Amino acid sequence: MKFIYSHAHRSHDPQQFMVRGQLKRSNEQPERAEILLRSAQKAGHQPMLAEDFGPGPRAAVHTPEYLHFLQTAWQRWQALPDASLEVLPNVFPFPGQPFTYPDHLVGQAGYHMGDCACSIGEHTSHAAIHSAHCATHAAELVLQGEQAAYALCRPPGHHAYVDRANGFCYLNNAAIAAQHLRSKHARVAVLDIDVHHGNGTQGIFWRRQDVLTVSIHADPHFCTPFFTGHAHERGEGEGLGYNLNLPQPKGTTTDQYLRALETALTTIRQYAPGALVLALGLDAHEHDPYQALAIDTPGFARITEKIAQLGLPTVIVQEGGYLSEDLGLNLESALRGFETGAGYR
Repeated sequence: MKFIYSHAHRSHDPQQFMVRGQLKRSNEQPERAEILLRSAQKAGHQPMLAEDFGPGPRAAVHTPEYLHFLQTAWQRWQALPDASLEVLPNVFPFPGQPFTYPDHLVGQAGYHMGDCACSIGEHTSHAAIHSAHCATHAAELVLQGEQAAYALCRPPGHHAYVDRANGFCYLNNAAIAAQHLRSKHARVAVLDIDVHHGNGTQGIFWRRQDVLTVSIHADPHFCTPFFTGHAHERGEGEGLGYNLNLPQPKGTTTDQYLRALETALTTIRQYAPGALVLALGLDAHEHDPYQALAIDTPGFARITEKIAQLGLPTVIVQEGGYLSEDLGLNLESALRGFETGAGYR
């Protein structure tokens, strides 16, 4: 399986992450991608450096004003008196009420940053753009005939909306890959198996029927993002019925998870897409710091093997999975399972 990577992620090391009122270093650290890189290489995959696909793929998903904000916010923030070293919002618009797009950068930060988990540093935009290039490159390989390609994206992307960063995410890599695949395929499915609901991806395709979004995740009654990811959320307008959420109770085991996966795969088969984007989170693992679900390491192979048996051209986009002794082993398991299911071996 082809494997796309970029060294640009190393320059993004966010230091401000608000957790229960305390500022901490983000869980989304450069070490994550370095562990995943070494593990993929250990499993026999040699990385290809991501090519620069220009602004088109990200502009096909995100608004111009958001892309401008992301690329200029840090420099403009430094010109403010008493500004922090990273952009972090302190005011947000009230949902459901009319409001005006703010002229002031502090207001724009609240508009374009959905929470206090996505601080913007000097090199955040550069890293996010190259992460999106990884996803685009993998999608392009699949369009050219590869059965599957893995994009080691960092920062991750599935919480990012069309005009808003959120939850460690700045550009929605899975959505960018799906949109790129649409250049050839009339219908594309996104299956998100990260422990957290793919709220940004759901939001981007909420009113569309050409991209089916399916997310298996920890129940938002107890787990972030709280406000989305509930089973009754099905899309709107032309997109009604093209979004499926399968929230899981705390401590869900591999066997329990596989039952939810069967529902997801049945829905995807009925949709009959031409290609699949697999948003691969490894944070559903039993020893991940978030401790929300309890998938064991061999369980990732069981999950991805079943996904591969869909027989669809597939872009695998890395999402979550945080620092633990098992992180690299979990990726090896996931890639091995997919290759087995797809008939690589």
